[in-house]
Amino acid sequence: MRHTLAALVAAALLGSLSPGVHADALSDVFTQGHVDGELRLYDFNRLYSSDAKPDASALSGAVLLNLRTADFGGGFSLGASLLSANAFGTQASNPARIDTTMMGEGNSLSALGQAYVQYRNDDVLLRAGQQYLNTPWMGSSDARVLPASYQALQAVLTPAKGWDIVALRSYGWKSRTSDGYHLDNLYYPTAYHGDTMYGGLGGLPSTAGTTSGTWALGTTYAAGGFKGQAWYYDFIDFAQMGYAEGSYTFRTGSGFDPFVAAQYVTEHAGAGSLLAANRAQLFGVGGDKVESRVWGADAGVNIPHGRFDVSWNRIERQNGAIGDGALVSPYTAGWASDPLYTTSMIRGLVEQGPGHAWKARFAYGLFDDRLQLTAAYARYATALRGDSHDVYFDVAYNFDGYLKGLSLRNRWERSTGGIGLNPGNQPFVYDRLMIAYKF
Repeated sequence: MRHTLAALVAAALLGSLSPGVHADALSDVFTQGHVDGELRLYDFNRLYSSDAKPDASALSGAVLLNLRTADFGGGFSLGASLLSANAFGTQASNPARIDTTMMGEGNSLSALGQAYVQYRNDDVLLRAGQQYLNTPWMGSSDARVLPASYQALQAVLTPAKGWDIVALRSYGWKSRTSDGYHLDNLYYPTAYHGDTMYGGLGGLPSTAGTTSGTWALGTTYAAGGFKGQAWYYDFIDFAQMGYAEGSYTFRTGSGFDPFVAAQYVTEHAGAGSLLAANRAQLFGVGGDKVESRVWGADAGVNIPHGRFDVSWNRIERQNGAIGDGALVSPYTAGWASDPLYTTSMIRGLVEQGPGHAWKARFAYGLFDDRLQLTAAYARYATALRGDSHDVYFDVAYNFDGYLKGLSLRNRWERSTGGIGLNPGNQPFVYDRLMIAYKF
C-alpha cells in the first residue's frame, strides 16, 4: 500500500508539470492550499462500584492538524493529517488506574492520520492512501482524542443529486490508540504484532493470522423526506455483511415532523473465518461459523430545536454460531461506535450478544441551539449477558463570536445490571469531559 501511494503521488506531480504549467504555478499548489485543525483537552473517568476493580481515569490534550494542497493537474490534490496526544505526565503509575482507551498506557502518542492523493470533480472522488472513512461499519470512531484511520483505496461516484455510490478496499488500519497501521482489528488482543490497540472486544489468540482488510460497496440516496443506504462488506477472513437502512420524515410545515426508520443486518462466514478457525469465543460461546441477523426500528418526531424518538433492535439467536449469533463488527466491537439504533455511549448489542434492546432519547437546543441537551434511557435483554440498562446525559455548549470554534461537552452514562458487564456486576459510571477548539 505504501508503494502504491508513492506511485500515485509521483504520477500526479509529473502530470501537473506539463509544458503549459510554470514553476510559480506549482508553488501555488502549496501557498493556496488549506490548513485547519482542532485542539482537544479530554478528561475521562471510569467509576466502578466494586472493590474488584479500581477506578480509572485519563487526561489528555491533542492536536489534529489537517493539510490539503490546492488542486493541481486538473483535479488532483494531496492531503495529510498529523495527530499528536499528550497526557502531560498525569498517567497513573498503576496501569489498572489508567483509562487506556483514551490513548493507551504511555504519556504521549503521535501518528500520521492521513496521507493521501485524490482526484475530484463534480461527479467523482478518487482517493488513495491513509485516510478517514465514513461508512456505517467502518468509520473514524472519533470519541477519543485521536480518530481511527485506514490505508485504503476509495471511489465515490455521484450519478445524480442526492445519490452516491461508494466502493473501497482497505488494507491496514490505525486504531484510536495506535501510532501506526496494522493488519488486525478489534478482535485481536492488545499488543498483537506490537499494536498498542486498546478497548476492543478481543477473542482471538496472539497466534492468530493477520487479516488483509475489507472490501466494501455501498450506495446512499436522499430525496425529499426519504433517506436510505445499502452496503455490502467483506471483512476478509472474518465475515460477509449486508446492511440496509432507511428513514422517512413527514414534513408537515408545522415544525413538528414525525419520522420512521428501519434497519436490517445479515452476516455469514463458514469455518474459514479466523474466529472459527481459532476456536474463538464471543461472550463465552464458540462455534464453527458466523451467522447473525439483526432487525431495528426507530420512530419519533422532530420538534423546533429538538427531537424525541424511541428505537428497538434485536439480534436473533443462532445455534452453533459463534456467540450464539453475535454480530461480528471488526472495526466497532468494544468501541460502541456501530450504527444500531439502540447503541449507548458505553456499549450496545454488538458488545452484549444476541437479544433485544429498546432506547428512548430526547434532545433539545437552547440559546440559538448553542446549548445542546440530550437525555436517553436504554434497556437490554440478552441471552448471554442477562438484563441491563443505561442512563445517559449529554450537555454541550458551542461558543459564538470571538470564541467561535470553542466547545465544551460533558457526557455521562451509568450502566446497571448484566452478567459480567461490570466488575462485581455492580453499576459502572463513565464520565467524559471534552473541551475542543476548531480552527
